[in-house]
Amino acid sequence: MRSAKFFTGALAALCLTSVTPVFAQPTGPVQPEGLQPFPLFGSSRQITSGTAFNPAISVILDGKYYTDNRRGEAGEILEHAAGFDGHHGDHDHGHGELSRGFNLDETEIVFSATVDNYFDAMLNLAVDEDGIEVEEVFGVTRRLPAGLTLKFGKFLSGIGYINQQHPHDWDFADQTLVYELMFGDHGINDIGLQLTWLPKLPVYTLFGVETLQGRNEGIANTIDHGAADFGGLRERSGPRLFTGFVKVAPDLGFDHALQLGLFGGGARLHQEDHSDDDEREYLEGDSWFAGVDAVYKYDAGRSYGHGNLTLQGEYIYRVKDLRVAAADDFDEIGDKEKFKQDGFYVQAKYGFAPRWTAAARLDMVGLYNRIEKDARTDKFDDSRRYSANLTFNPTEFSRLRMQFNHGDIAQEGGGRENYNQFFVQYQIALGVHGAHKF
Repeated sequence: MRSAKFFTGALAALCLTSVTPVFAQPTGPVQPEGLQPFPLFGSSRQITSGTAFNPAISVILDGKYYTDNRRGEAGEILEHAAGFDGHHGDHDHGHGELSRGFNLDETEIVFSATVDNYFDAMLNLAVDEDGIEVEEVFGVTRRLPAGLTLKFGKFLSGIGYINQQHPHDWDFADQTLVYELMFGDHGINDIGLQLTWLPKLPVYTLFGVETLQGRNEGIANTIDHGAADFGGLRERSGPRLFTGFVKVAPDLGFDHALQLGLFGGGARLHQEDHSDDDEREYLEGDSWFAGVDAVYKYDAGRSYGHGNLTLQGEYIYRVKDLRVAAADDFDEIGDKEKFKQDGFYVQAKYGFAPRWTAAARLDMVGLYNRIEKDARTDKFDDSRRYSANLTFNPTEFSRLRMQFNHGDIAQEGGGRENYNQFFVQYQIALGVHGAHKF
């Protein structure tokens, strides 16, 4: 009932706001319109909020028809990919597992505004049948000296490229394998601080560092229940996860754009639950990751994206250095397990006609895939997935997509499992939406 009232109220508010394209690329300043910032060290003028009672509001509906050739168990096959078999604690959650047939994914309700001369703010709520979740809520400074910007709250980390995108920004109906298996379906989405620096250089170069609470299932997981009365596991206050990134974008003229990125991070506490029906076992230690990303875009200058081309890819390497901290078998306590894995994706999207795009993607994880233990090293095969889709944008407010996936997944116990997936996706956008990042 609460979700229904909130959703109805948000739709009513839309009637009072202006409507601009949600999926359109930016045609003006990236920063929202608002009052010009005062000097950093104050002013005698009165401070007011130009949009205090008129925030930009958007609602994005996302639904799918889904089927596969494994009686709906394709997702389960993926969860047991060799070397990546999920052992999560309290923070594993996704954008919703799909059932065969019709699915309503999370509906995003976004509020954004210029708070005053010093801060912008954004709230992103994800609404589904189970309730409302805060996807992002943060403030960001409008102008600090020397090209610095500070973001604070809960936000998507600036590492990589696709990590900063919400599902409606993806070029495919699902998350990439490397992100899903290493960081979870949400990627790194945490509470903390982000500081970026954009120095005055001949080439666009952005540096960023983040200090985060550390609540990511793949790299900074903590176990808060089940093992509390079992002993052996440490409790460490946040922040526990630290990341950094640099992005470089050389000037290639009006028609071409290129962005290259380097990123990494480390967690000073990562815990996993490896218990089964017979006995309890909990691992803990630290972890780190590093990666590179690249995006190239070509603007053909024709109407509605006809002839436009986008190429992008990312590679990530992850290490989890863990030990058995608590177990029913006391002889196992202290045993070391070091997980070393990597993965990448590459994809291409081409506008073959006005408003129509075709895209292809290759995902691979576990090219380097091993678990080093005290007595032995377990090596696993790689897993891969091939995807292709066709997307039609009737207007800037709507999107229709058909997608096919073929997965070839190495299994923990040996052997491989294959599956085929088919999606029909729709997205409907209402209201105002900020300009998309590069």
